[in-house]
Amino acid sequence: MSDVIKLLPDSVANQIAAGEVIQRPASVVKELVENAVDAGASEISVIIKDAGRTLIQVVDNGCGMSATDARLAFERHSTSKIRKADDLFELRTMGFRGEALASICAVSQVDLRTMRRDDNCGTRLIINGSKVESQQPEACVPGSNMMVRNLFYNVPARRKFLKKDSVEMANIIHEFERLALVNPEVDLTLIHNDLTLHKLPAASLRKRIIDLFGKSLDQQLIPVETDTAIVKLSGFIVRPEHCRKRGALQYLFVNGRNMRHPYFHKAIMQCYEGLIPADEMPNYFINFQVDPQTIDVNIHPTKNEIKFEAEQAIRQILYAAVKETIGRYNTAPQIDFRSLTEEHPDIPALNLDHEPKIHTPATSSGSYNPFTQPSSVKNWEDLYKNFEADRADALRRAETERAEASTLNGLEDVEPTVTDATLLPIGNRYVAVADTRGMRIIDLRRAHQTVLFARFMNSSTSAASQRLLFPETAHLEPSETPLMDELEPRLAAMGFDLAALGGGDWAINAVPAGTDGCNPSEMLIQIVHEVAADSRGDSLPLVERAAAAMAIAASFRPTRRMTPAEIQGLIADLMSLSLPGFSPKGKPVFTVISEQDLAKFLQ
Repeated sequence: MSDVIKLLPDSVANQIAAGEVIQRPASVVKELVENAVDAGASEISVIIKDAGRTLIQVVDNGCGMSATDARLAFERHSTSKIRKADDLFELRTMGFRGEALASICAVSQVDLRTMRRDDNCGTRLIINGSKVESQQPEACVPGSNMMVRNLFYNVPARRKFLKKDSVEMANIIHEFERLALVNPEVDLTLIHNDLTLHKLPAASLRKRIIDLFGKSLDQQLIPVETDTAIVKLSGFIVRPEHCRKRGALQYLFVNGRNMRHPYFHKAIMQCYEGLIPADEMPNYFINFQVDPQTIDVNIHPTKNEIKFEAEQAIRQILYAAVKETIGRYNTAPQIDFRSLTEEHPDIPALNLDHEPKIHTPATSSGSYNPFTQPSSVKNWEDLYKNFEADRADALRRAETERAEASTLNGLEDVEPTVTDATLLPIGNRYVAVADTRGMRIIDLRRAHQTVLFARFMNSSTSAASQRLLFPETAHLEPSETPLMDELEPRLAAMGFDLAALGGGDWAINAVPAGTDGCNPSEMLIQIVHEVAADSRGDSLPLVERAAAAMAIAASFRPTRRMTPAEIQGLIADLMSLSLPGFSPKGKPVFTVISEQDLAKFLQ
């Protein structure tokens, strides 16, 4: 009987390794940029075509490679970073496994041009699916120019499972941002389909954060600095009042390397407990400097998971540093009501009889309470009674006019309407309505979102628009630019009139009708943020995600109280829907408290 165990060919082994190392185009960008950083490059350009499907090109001015090194670099487990196993615990470079280039060339067509600074001629190497097709001398500039074409062309199953271009490009931009934050001393440029998304000069970490995510962060960042024998922490967090509900910018680095660490993330979140709502998240950018011998980065092929030797101690240092920073920069004003009531202006009393009088300042008392003073308004009961009478008369006149109009038009109310007497507002967001089954508690904001969602979903052609007297400008993050190319036609169908100005700026010429109380710029930014956040799951069609985001952005804010007429109209629109019980996010719009439930509550 023949042997059944065979040694896999290198091409097959490299494709298997690529399944772990090269998961999507963003993985190629990460590996190539990290190699350029390890090569000592001070300028790196990343050029993308069709979200990485057609081309991923990384150009750097690093040390370059000789002809022999260029050929050997694509062999599996070939690296210049380590020599022995002990070197794994003294790593100061991004790469060290020697698997990235072998995995990339196994699933793509690679064209490399490279030259060392002291050489007179460089090398061009062409590899197609792990097979070297040509290697020849070529004149080129010092550094390396790596072009990866047709990613996963020979693995159709992997290529088929790639997401849409907007999703894959968003992942590339997110990976580029992580690399830019961890290497602020390097000039970085990102170009997609001949459009420059980022052009970042070398700068400090704070300036790099502002260049990436906008100038609005400049006033929000507060520095975190601490130096101990175990770890040195540096970076920035944001003030509690600037936390986000979606799209929080949360980055952790160790020795200049990106990492994910849920234990440290939880420590930071605990520092904000009691200061921010439960559904908000803080932004943070924190770098850990530790002895390389005290961490292990050789856990996962992506090298994002890192094990710390003194994890518990570092967690306590991190918690204390963030907590102390929040307290030190907490600038919320403190009001001393006692001091305010005890200070009296020194103003002489007016004397109509022209008799000299000496004004004595009033003495202060610690038991003073301004709310116990007698009211200067008399007969307030009569004023309130007149107000109620006028309001009742106005409602009766409106009801009479409505009934007369219905009679003239030959119409009759076939359903009982919700009258003002049956409405019981609870704060500004909820209302209780008498129901045949008991008492219905309605969330007005979610009800409004549900009605708007149905309206936007039914606007199959083009909804009514309202032109702005002066166009407004909205600035979107570079990671959201590819999404806007796909989202803009749908927004136009819902009533927006947008024009791209370049650099992430969009002019808003018209907004959907009925959104008078909303800030156009803030509404557009919130819509794009909502759709971008949902795009990571990519579970719903873009039409539904856009309509849901639009409904959430345009819905009323509970900062004002809705009038009874508005509530009645909203409830009527809600109950006319086929599915009125759930909001666009799947949350309940109302609940019914029956008589039996009330009996249980009062036991």
